[in-house]
Amino acid sequence: MILGQISYLDCVAFLVFLAPQLLIHVGLIRTATWLLRELPSLIPQVFVIPYQFVAERYLTPYEHRSPFVKRATVFQDIVIRCVRYAFAFMPAFLGRVFFSKAVSLPFLRFRMLRHGIVTAPLRWNEINRPGLKGIWITHNQQEQPDVIVYYCHGGGFSMGSSYFYMEFLLAWVSLLKAAGYRNPALFALEYTLVPDAVYPTQLQETLAGYEYVLSIARDPTRICVGGDSAGATLILSFLLYITDHPELRHRRPGLAMMISPWVTIISRNNRNTPSDYLNSNSLELYGRQYTGPKVPADDPLVSPGNCKDVKKWTDASPDKGWYFTFGSEEVLGPETRELISLLKRTGVDVDYYEEKGGIHAWPVASLYLGETKEERLHGLQDMVRAIRDRIS
Repeated sequence: MILGQISYLDCVAFLVFLAPQLLIHVGLIRTATWLLRELPSLIPQVFVIPYQFVAERYLTPYEHRSPFVKRATVFQDIVIRCVRYAFAFMPAFLGRVFFSKAVSLPFLRFRMLRHGIVTAPLRWNEINRPGLKGIWITHNQQEQPDVIVYYCHGGGFSMGSSYFYMEFLLAWVSLLKAAGYRNPALFALEYTLVPDAVYPTQLQETLAGYEYVLSIARDPTRICVGGDSAGATLILSFLLYITDHPELRHRRPGLAMMISPWVTIISRNNRNTPSDYLNSNSLELYGRQYTGPKVPADDPLVSPGNCKDVKKWTDASPDKGWYFTFGSEEVLGPETRELISLLKRTGVDVDYYEEKGGIHAWPVASLYLGETKEERLHGLQDMVRAIRDRIS
């Protein structure tokens, strides 16, 4: 299911769905208290963001504009500036509602109706078991999948849900079908968010999710594990974890698909860039909340980039290797490049695509913000090709 670009009407509809959920889940008093407290900083931004937009986009010589602005449409530029402000200053308890199922699913239904789709051509089931929650998507529920993507969403461990990613996930399965798979499937994990739980709860849930996928897949090499941002962190941690557990090491997945991974939770290399919407201070805050007070932030299982053992990464690597996609302007870019360099020393197959001028998780964001169908699907199609090349 491939829908069109997000429109200004979609943005208004999203806010309509969001407003009552803020009142229900955050409460009028708490929301109003935050707004009143932040009003002195919010009011200037009403003028600062438009001023910066006009100054950089129209008054700055092209060669001096940030790499992302050089390539972005007006709509993309406006959205990313707003997201940049929200990531730096909006508390996670508000962001959590923003990405929630209660907002995301009605919004998806609205988008489908706007495109003349009453019933989604792909079906999904919610999996809700003790220690495991997620979404199972496939073309034919009665037929054995010939490839399964196991996906963990991003959101700094503090916000986000698979439901917010649903349009992206449905498009992914649709493209896998178009690439020649008979019955592609995808399982998206709904792990517990901080502060409801901290590490290792999320890693344990990631393991439970993989066991669930294994129970369906006849051959583990036909499983592609993947995630973006914090979700990619969980997949990296999971792959390191199984190196010490023979019962899982012999059932490693076929491929790992990393979208803008948060490789090292706390790192001096995680620095702000003029283009990216991530903020290094917010990342450190979310990272320390995830690790909790009892686990060192440099523990390789909680922060995979701290593992420099080539032998361990060799054992952790999927049978058919790795595929990374990230932007050249990412806050997390330096650590991603370092991990790719380390993995290449293992001798396993490591491919990557570093998008020039790209920002965090752009294959996901571009599906919604891309101006043309080609732009919206570019990142996903590259990922589908990588899967098709390895899992045939």
